[in-house]
Amino acid sequence: MYLCIFIMLFNSIEFLIFLPITLLLYWLLRRQLRWQNAFVVAASYLFYGWWDWRFLLLIAFTSLCSYFSGLIIGNKALAPKRRQWALWGNIVINLFILCLFKYYDFFAQSFADVFLHGRSDHLLLHLVLPVGISFYTFQALSYSIDVHRGNLPPCRNVVSFLAYVSFFPQLVAGPIERATSLLPQFERSRTFDYRQAVDGLRQMLWGFFKKMVVADSCALYVDEIFAHPDWYNGATLLLAAVLFTLQIYGDFSGYSDIAIGCAKLFGIRLRRNFNVPYFSRDVAEFWRRWHISLTTWFRDYIYIPMGGSRVPKGRVVLNTFVIFLVSGFWHGANWTFLAWGAYHAILFLPLILLGHNRRHTDVVAAGRPLPSLLEVGQMLLTFLLAVMGWVLFRADSIQHAFDYYKHMFSHLFDGTPNITAPIDAWLIAIAVTILTVVEWINRGEPHEFARQPQSRWLRWGFYIILLFMIGAFMVTNEMPFIYFQF
Repeated sequence: MYLCIFIMLFNSIEFLIFLPITLLLYWLLRRQLRWQNAFVVAASYLFYGWWDWRFLLLIAFTSLCSYFSGLIIGNKALAPKRRQWALWGNIVINLFILCLFKYYDFFAQSFADVFLHGRSDHLLLHLVLPVGISFYTFQALSYSIDVHRGNLPPCRNVVSFLAYVSFFPQLVAGPIERATSLLPQFERSRTFDYRQAVDGLRQMLWGFFKKMVVADSCALYVDEIFAHPDWYNGATLLLAAVLFTLQIYGDFSGYSDIAIGCAKLFGIRLRRNFNVPYFSRDVAEFWRRWHISLTTWFRDYIYIPMGGSRVPKGRVVLNTFVIFLVSGFWHGANWTFLAWGAYHAILFLPLILLGHNRRHTDVVAAGRPLPSLLEVGQMLLTFLLAVMGWVLFRADSIQHAFDYYKHMFSHLFDGTPNITAPIDAWLIAIAVTILTVVEWINRGEPHEFARQPQSRWLRWGFYIILLFMIGAFMVTNEMPFIYFQF
C-alpha cells in the first residue's frame, strides 16, 4: 500500500499562497452564508484534490452517504427498524471503504504468509491510501451515530454538511470533530473577530515551530538511527527513541495547532487535540491529554457502549484491551501498531482495576511555578514508558522493534550518544528547551501558546526568534506530517 505525499502541506509555499487568497474571498462572502459555505467546500476540495482529484469522489461519497442516512435516521415518521438499518448501512459502507484501502493488503499478505508461503502477488491490490481517510470517515460516522442517539437533529442543508466533513484545516489529520460542535457553526452567520484571529495566528506560529524546528530536526537523526540500529551503541538508540518521542509530538500537535489556529481565522472553533501530554503523571493522564479527539471518539462510540468500566472486572479488562487494540490498529496496517496498543493496555490496566485512572485530572503543579520531587518522578517515569512504546510505533516490524530493544539494553552503557553534527544537536537542545518552557508556562491555558509576555518588545522579539528559526529550517526541510499516513 502506498501513500502519495504530493499534497498541499501546511509547511509549503503553495499553502502560504492558498491561505490568504482563501481567507480574503471567504470574508468577502460574509453576508451570504450559503455562498460562504459553498466556498468553504470548494476551497477544501481544491486543497484535498491538490494531490489526486480522483479521491474527491471518495470523500464526496462518504459525505453523501452520511448525509442521506442522517435524514432517514432522524425521520421519526419511519419505523425504528428502518432507521436502524440506515444507521448500520452507513457504518458498514464507510468502514468497508476504509478497510479496503487501508487494511485489505495487510490481511491478504498475512494470509499469504501463513497459507501460501508468502506468495501474495495475485492477492494484493496495491491501492493508494487516501490521505486523511481515517479522520474524515470517523467524523462522518459520528454524525449519523449522534443523530441516532438524538444528540442533534439531522442536517438538511447539504452544503453545510459537506463543509462540516471537508473543512480543510482539519481535513487530513484532525482534530476529529463532532457534528454537535462543528456542524452548527456552519449553520449560522460568522463575523470576523480580530482578537480570535490574532490568537489563531499565534497558535499557527507555535505549531509551525513545533513541526518545522522541533519535529523535522529530530527526524534527521531518528530516520538514520532507526534504519541501522546495529550501527550504534545503546545510549544512541535511547537518545533516538527520545528524539522520536519529541518528533511525533511536535509533528502531530504542531499540525493540530496550525489547524486550530487556521480555523480561528475563519471564525470556526475546533476542539483541543493535545494538552501537554508529556507532563502527565501516569499513563491514564497521558491518554487524556494525547490525541484527545481520537481517544474521546473511541471512548464515546466503542468503550462506553461496551459497558465501559461499569461492568465486572473481567469485562473491564476485555473492554480496555479492545479499545487500545482498535486504537493501535487505527494508526496503520502493521502488527507493530497492534503491539503498541497492547503495550499501553497493559500499562493502563492496573490503574483502571485499582480505580486510580482518574487520580490526576487536574493540572500538574497547579498554582505553583515548579513541580514537587514526587511529580517530577511521576512525569519522568510516564515519559520513559511512552518512549519505550514509541519504539514499537516507529519500528518497521515486530522483529525490527525487538532488535532495537535488544541492542539498546544490551549496549546501554557502552559509551555516550553518538551525534555526528554537534551544532545541530545544540539547535535541537535549544528548540526543545523553548518548547518545554513555553508549554510548562501555558500548561493550564486554553492552548500551549496562549499566555504572552506583557511587554510588546519581549513579545515581538520572541515571535521574531521563532520566525527566524522556522525560516532557517524551512530552507532545508519540507517534510510531510507523520499522521498523513493514518
